[in-house]
Amino acid sequence: MHAAPTHRGLSLRTRLRLTAALVAAGACAAGVIAGPAQAEGKPRDDRDRELHKALEELVGPPDGPPGAIAVLQRGRDVKVYRAGVADIESGRPPRPSDHMRLASVAKAFSGAVALQLVDRGKLRLDDTIGKRLPHLPKAWHKVKLRHLLQHTSGLPDYTEAPGFQELVAADPRREFDPRALLDFVADRPLMFPPGSRYRYDNSDNIAVALMAEAATGVPYEELLRRLVYRPLGLRDTHLPRGYRLPRPYLHGYAIEPGQPPEDVSTILSASAVWASGGIVSTPNDLNAFIRAYAGDRLLSPATRKQQTKWVAGSSGPPGPGRNQAGLALFRYTTRCGVVHGHTGNIFGYTQFAAATPDGKRSVTVSITTQVNETMKPDVLKRLRSVQEDFVCELLRH
Repeated sequence: MHAAPTHRGLSLRTRLRLTAALVAAGACAAGVIAGPAQAEGKPRDDRDRELHKALEELVGPPDGPPGAIAVLQRGRDVKVYRAGVADIESGRPPRPSDHMRLASVAKAFSGAVALQLVDRGKLRLDDTIGKRLPHLPKAWHKVKLRHLLQHTSGLPDYTEAPGFQELVAADPRREFDPRALLDFVADRPLMFPPGSRYRYDNSDNIAVALMAEAATGVPYEELLRRLVYRPLGLRDTHLPRGYRLPRPYLHGYAIEPGQPPEDVSTILSASAVWASGGIVSTPNDLNAFIRAYAGDRLLSPATRKQQTKWVAGSSGPPGPGRNQAGLALFRYTTRCGVVHGHTGNIFGYTQFAAATPDGKRSVTVSITTQVNETMKPDVLKRLRSVQEDFVCELLRH
């Protein structure tokens, strides 16, 4: 298996796209042949064939991802669908045990931590930055935990700060102090009064994790282990500080017209996005997490009621159907019904994970290139259609 490129081997164009990718995170190319889509589980039927075809058509065009994998679970029935390759060099198919970057689905994990602390009386949704994080700028002190979780805080996004972007472009593998990421925008006022607008923002979940640490005196990584990984049996999920991925992993690629795919799996330090996008997991673990989190396993009914007070707003990138924002959770109203979940995109990866509100049915769709409204909008349109197809199968009686 070929080695991933070092940051010094990256083109200037790729380095600049990396910074754009981080802000946006607020296909087999010529010569690569996609393997046939496959399903694991019960024997194929017509619906399986349609879903196979949808994945194949997603990875087939030159601007599509080299690989795609979906996990669909209805009750105890689990099916895994896959198309293309996990690694262009080896040509092997994607597997549900492959590691991958969750991108902004990591924001749901920060929600799982913070909202459980609310249930335990360690935090309140109306706790402010001024109360919990008084060292942060006074101009931000009226921002509440609920504003951060719903992206209505007005905090300036640190990934848009020129100083941060310059450091990432110079060395994407640079290890940041994740607890100092907000320092890049500490000289800036709020963009709008808290609660008055919706704006998807990477700074929000950094502040959520810092609030959780301040309330407990426990590092965020340990809170994830205690409150999420261990209770849910997530053995292949962690929040690293560096750029490496555990093997085996889905290789993420940058796809440029007329250029061979560039492996960008390990060019970015997870410390650059931390609680906002740094978690590494597998399709199997992501499926288990979203069933519990979007269902009723982790939170009390009272906290769930607060979490599901929706406002207009989409995840990044938008998921299928009409999107509405709750507290670190999104509502996707599709032609076939409603699911709750989260999406994410980061250099080399785009994620979608959702479940029915009772947590009995779930679906994840993972692809190995970054897709959003500014980067590859046409592929995003096709991807959202595929996501909706899987949601419809999930909700089928």
